[in-house]
Parts: sequence; structure tokens; C-alpha cells
Amino acid sequence: MLLIIDNLRALTEPLMYYICTIFSGEMEEERYGFVHDSEVEEVILRFERMRKNKETCYFDVIEFETIIDYYLEGNNPVHAFEATSLACELHPNSVPILIRKARVLLEKGRATEALSISKKLENIEPGNCDIYLCKATALAMIGDISGARRVFDLALETDSEDQETILYSITSVLQNLNFHEEMIPYLHRLADLEPDFQAHLYDLAYAYDKKGDLKTSIRYYTMYLEEDPYSDSAWYNLGIIYNKTGDYGKAIEAYDFALALNPENTFALFNKANILSNLEKYSEAMDVYRAFVEEEPDSLEGLTYLAECYDKTGDEVMARKYYTEAIDITPDFPDPWYGLGLLSLTRNRPAESISPLKKAIELDHENPDYWFSLGKAHIMLGNIKEAVRCWVEAIMLDGYYDEAWIEIGIVVMMTGTYKAAIRILRNAAKVSGDLPGTYFLLASSYLHAGNLTEAARNLIKAVRLDNEVLEEYSVLLPEEKLTNAMRRLFRKTN
Repeated sequence: MLLIIDNLRALTEPLMYYICTIFSGEMEEERYGFVHDSEVEEVILRFERMRKNKETCYFDVIEFETIIDYYLEGNNPVHAFEATSLACELHPNSVPILIRKARVLLEKGRATEALSISKKLENIEPGNCDIYLCKATALAMIGDISGARRVFDLALETDSEDQETILYSITSVLQNLNFHEEMIPYLHRLADLEPDFQAHLYDLAYAYDKKGDLKTSIRYYTMYLEEDPYSDSAWYNLGIIYNKTGDYGKAIEAYDFALALNPENTFALFNKANILSNLEKYSEAMDVYRAFVEEEPDSLEGLTYLAECYDKTGDEVMARKYYTEAIDITPDFPDPWYGLGLLSLTRNRPAESISPLKKAIELDHENPDYWFSLGKAHIMLGNIKEAVRCWVEAIMLDGYYDEAWIEIGIVVMMTGTYKAAIRILRNAAKVSGDLPGTYFLLASSYLHAGNLTEAARNLIKAVRLDNEVLEEYSVLLPEEKLTNAMRRLFRKTN
């Protein structure tokens, strides 16, 4: 979210010219939200007339400053660059013009050129705060954030009487470049200078969120809401933070406050529904998703997630309805195709699932879940080679896809190639962490390979993780041999 105070932009002088644009040869006095005096209007009109008629006119330095600032504030870097080029031809040694040239170059993303100009100007006019701001911005844009901070601090030291304006410029630059953590000390300084301006608390909360300090972010959002309890955006952001921390009850509460203050905040509806769905409260989630879809009927995500909830509650008809609606809106969106495939796959209709799963893969070839599910469909149909091929694709896309490793290991184990199965399942154990089934399958493979010690060791791991794993896989392990192996291992270790 943008900083609340954004009227003071980086790269502008403390005193900005409030001028408007020309539209169809006439002045629009409120296009940028401010009104201009007649002298400023006359300068802009004269410049626009010169451009239109391709005339040659003279403008002094102050007039060019006005023109360039006008286009910069109007977010028109092309015309600003044109004005700057002409200004440099007429006034090549003017420091104010060269500062604006640097600003225009920054607006166009040409930070290296702007930095070069700033360094030259620094030698000509040391102690100029505007030059420091340009230089620091250029350094930040090329990634030298430590250098940028040093120069920003120098700008603050140079002009001790206008700290607020400089700090606004610094924080604006850092925010636009996504250096949120680096904003924090400057935001604190602003908050100290303007303690009655509560928006700084909001900005600090947002910056701490971006830094990953969620606890502090919550503290500042709470402080802000104590002063402005009717800020729906603050409640919404607080909901996001609570969701990140796993405090889902408070997240839902915050979203509810946001919705009470602004019923049109569909993002809050959507996020609340997602939390309820993740908590497996599918009926409640469906109510919220339906409310969201009523407001956003073309939302592919909303329709798809609503369909998933119906699927989870066993209502295949309604699930298929909403998946189909999403496909009708945008046939190139893969998720509803995948959902249709899972509808059939999870209901033991693998042949029916093949086509939509293949369509999902066609639309998103790099989603490992799609490949894994297609592999499951093939294995259920007895297409072992196709199943393994799909699972290999899943692993190629995600080397930590433990389910694919395990499925391949099971297939190899069932073919009687136990040494190969062991290698595969050991990889599965590395990427899956503490999954009892993986260790049990390893135990089975080691047992069949004649390594009773390793069989027992892996079985012990499996049982410690889940003491019911024996019941699930007992058919794979001869109980007597396994018991003897476990006893032998215990004797060695005790």
C-alpha cells in the first residue's frame, strides 16, 4: 500500500510549482488538483504553442524550471525530457536546469547518467540538498543502498530547517524502490518531528511488515487504530498480518471490522474465505466465497475456490458447476481444469480425469501438482510407464516433491528391484522429512534385499513417528523376520 502522504515526491524541490496541463489547447486548472497563477499558465501555454507549431522561443532559467517541474509532476517524462534538452542547449551551465535533467533521467530509469550529472554538480555547488537527493536516488536505483543512505543523511545534515520535506522525499524514494526496511529510521524521524500526525504509525506498520517484523507491525497498526478506529484499510492490513502469524481468529475479526466499515472491500471477503477454507470450515467458507463472487462474478479464483469447497463437502454437482463457470469465462485458466480432473480422480474415475488434467498441463506445463495427479490417474489405469513419466516430470519441476519420489519408489519396489527402490526411497526420505510411510517402505525394501538391520532401523523410525503405520503396511513385511531383526538391532544398541 502506498504511503498515505504522497503529495511530496522524491526528486522535487521543497517549493513545487502548482501548474496544470493543457488539453485541446485549453487550460484544465484542476487536472492535478491545484490551481495556478496567470504567469505560470502563460509560460506553459507558450511552451505548448512552440511545440505544436515547431517554433523557436526563448525561455529563461526560471521559466524552464516551471515547465520541467510541470511535466515531472504531471508524470510526463517524455515532454519533461524534451523541455530539459532545450533548456540545456540555452542554459548549459545552469545548476537548477542540470538538477532537473538528473531528475528527468531518473524518471526515465537512466540512473547511471543521473548519477554522473549529480557527481559533477556536487563539485560545482557542494552543500546543495537537491543535488544530494538526486545522487542518493541514483545510488539507490543502481542497488547501492548503503551509499544512498549516506548521501540521504548528508542531505538532512545540509538543510536542518526543512527536515520534514527532505524526509518525505527520502521515504518516497525508498518506498518506490521497495527498500521498505531502509525506510524505517527515516519514518521514525518523521514521527518524532510530527507526533500528532498518525499516518506515520500506519507507514511504520507497513514498513515493519515488509521487513518481516510482524510483531512490531501489529503494534503500530494497533496504535494507529487506537487513534483512527474507522480506518478499513488499517483493519484489512492488520488482518493480513494476523494471517501471516497464524492467528486466524484475530485475522477474521480484523477482516470483519474492515468489511463493517467498507462492505465493498472484496479483498477482505476473499481473504476471510481463504482462511475459513484452510481451516476446513468449508460451509462457512462457501458462504463468504458466494458473497465475494456476487461482488466479483468474473473472479476466476473466487469461482475455483468456491468449487473446491463444494468438492470438499461432497457436492460434486455444484463443484462441477463453478469449475465450468470459471472455464467459460477464461478457458485458458488452468486451475478449474485441474479441479475438474481431481473431481473425477478422487471419485475413482481415472479415465474421466485424464482429459481435463492434460488440459491443465497444456495451459501450465510447469505445475508439478498437475503432473503428479496425471500420474495417479495413469497408475490407477495400470499405465505404469506413463505414471512414472509424469512423476519424473513433477520431480524435475520440484526436486522436493516427496509424494512423487515415494510413488516411484513403490512402483520400483513392486517390480522386485529392491536396490533401486532403496536409492529412490532414500531420496524420498531426504526431501520428505519425517513421513512414517517413507521409512516403512524403506524398511520393506531393505527386508526384501536381505538387510535386516537397516530394515529394523527404518521401521523403528516409522513406528516412532506413527505407531499405527504397522497396521497400514503390515502386508509388505513378514512379521517374524521383522521382529527378529528389531530384536537383533536392540541387542546391538543396548
